[in-house]
Amino acid sequence: MARKKQLIIPVFIPFGGCPSICVFCDQKSVTGVGALPSKEAVIETVEKHLSTWKGSGKKEIAFYGGSFTGLPEGVMEGYLAAAFEFKRSARIDSIRVSTRPDLIDDSVCGTLKRYGVETVELGAQSMNDTVLRLSGRGHGAADTIKAVETLKKSSFNVVIQLMPGLPGDDEATVIESAVRAVGLRPDAARLYPTVVVKGTKLHEMYLKGEYEPWELPAMIRALKKVMDVFEKEGIPVIRVGLHNSEEFRDNVIAGPYHPSLRDLIKAS
Repeated sequence: MARKKQLIIPVFIPFGGCPSICVFCDQKSVTGVGALPSKEAVIETVEKHLSTWKGSGKKEIAFYGGSFTGLPEGVMEGYLAAAFEFKRSARIDSIRVSTRPDLIDDSVCGTLKRYGVETVELGAQSMNDTVLRLSGRGHGAADTIKAVETLKKSSFNVVIQLMPGLPGDDEATVIESAVRAVGLRPDAARLYPTVVVKGTKLHEMYLKGEYEPWELPAMIRALKKVMDVFEKEGIPVIRVGLHNSEEFRDNVIAGPYHPSLRDLIKAS
């Protein structure tokens, strides 16, 4: 039997809730959105997607970009309340949010549970503290470990996001991060290879010769090994590669960007 197609309704909150801007980040070119949406805009976005949906699979509202649980409490709860109304009326099936490991605690979990959130994606990016420090993340691997434990205690689905190729990374640290992430038993993973995006701190580092982006063949070799680590433990890798949009492609300065990265890995 063919799997029913699912509807993911993305709501982008670029830089929303982020305590700082990481060296690699330019949410505007990634998401195509430059400012936080209003609660009314969130409702309008969901309605627009639902009005054109003809499938019968699961429907989900997903808050991406930024650090959702770092938003001011009133803003976060406003977004959640808007999403929860769609879930309460059975017009959507689930809600997911994306955030940083150091912005998860029992209180946050309680709020997310109250509004029907089922899945939390953690931007761990790496499980190596040196790589995290050089990337300006402002958190360590221990924060990711604690966040996953806290989320699992509250019965959330957990997705870990990793960014191979960050400053300080080599193939060994990339594989190490995958092994440590698998040990946390997440429900799924996303892999976003690091590329140099125009206007970021990483772009500045690249121009100064302080950062050397990975070549595509080296990234493909590393990603193939990383995917093997996850898949051998039965943890699905639900995304490989960055957003494929004209605006984003136009802003990629250097690095292993490819619109069909998973296909290249499978063929390697």
